[in-house]
Amino acid sequence: MKVVIAPQGFKGGISGLEAARAIARGVIAAVPDAETILLPVADGGDGTLHALVDATGGEIFTSTVTGPLSHQVQAQWGVMGDGRTAVIEMARASGLAMLPRGRRNPKITTTLGVGQILKEALERGYGRIIVGLGGSATNDGGAGMATALGVRFLDANGNALPPGGTALARLDRIDTSGLLEQIAGVDIIAATDVTNPLCGPTGASAVYGPQKGATPEVVVELDAALLNFAQVIKRDVGLDVLDTPGSGAAGGLGAGLMAFAGAKIQSGIDMVCQVLDFDSHLAGADLVITGEGRADHSTVFDKAPVGVARHAKAHGVPTILLAGSLGDGHEELYDHGVASVLCISDGAMSFEKALSRTGVMLEGTAERAMRLFLLKP
Repeated sequence: MKVVIAPQGFKGGISGLEAARAIARGVIAAVPDAETILLPVADGGDGTLHALVDATGGEIFTSTVTGPLSHQVQAQWGVMGDGRTAVIEMARASGLAMLPRGRRNPKITTTLGVGQILKEALERGYGRIIVGLGGSATNDGGAGMATALGVRFLDANGNALPPGGTALARLDRIDTSGLLEQIAGVDIIAATDVTNPLCGPTGASAVYGPQKGATPEVVVELDAALLNFAQVIKRDVGLDVLDTPGSGAAGGLGAGLMAFAGAKIQSGIDMVCQVLDFDSHLAGADLVITGEGRADHSTVFDKAPVGVARHAKAHGVPTILLAGSLGDGHEELYDHGVASVLCISDGAMSFEKALSRTGVMLEGTAERAMRLFLLKP
């Protein structure tokens, strides 16, 4: 029996690779002679860096950059085993998890650190750069990122705008004359699991602003600022990013990467599956087991488990999803190629204890899933 094991990381618990190893132990406990293929995945958010770099035998770097509140932080990024593809997780430089709830403020948070890593990767000569857009603390449309690349954002008096999303309401002119020359000819991919436009009721500010600390009033302010940003980009750069799917990813960083770095928006999970040559491993497979921390309605929007199931279904292979918890709408996953969704919890416990036992619970649930799978006619 051949089982492809492709979970993403369980945030706060274990990494994707650790989760895959735990699931594999459970599979082997039930089927000692099973062939297990470990392919931890990610969808552009947390875990993308290691999913791509570790799987290809690449290298991890650490750079000192500007964090979301303009403080200095240490941010990891890497290069894949091909030696030419850099991988950046924006959340490691400008991420929501870097800020305690009381300090989250999308009016002033910046993507400058993301741009500083991007600049370093460009100056090192990497010909392909993947930027994962999940987990942002920002709503600045990628203006901070572009500033690091040499773009100037000016008000009506010709003064440079301060960091943050609300400052974009005063944007009068964009000067790209100082844009880093090395960006020409480099293939930049913005990997995301969302298709939100930049503005409006499904845009960056309205959908994601509240979790970043925005009140309803601030959401309106940020949305208007990003609208002005898009209008000035269209006039000065010649690119319409307002309604492009994915332009609203990471507080509009998707739009900024398209406008100033020539990036292409791509499904994060599809990009990861392509790099891992995922489909080739499905040949002859009997089962795919994937996993994530919480399965709910949001999972259907091309997050890693659904992407894995979509690829598996195309090859006639069933997918089982192991989840740390189940939320509203998880039943919808059955309409998206997932054959079964199993909660790994094995008893009443605190959230903290559950996190510490993630590996043990994954192993046990994987074993039970395999024993049930063996009962199929």
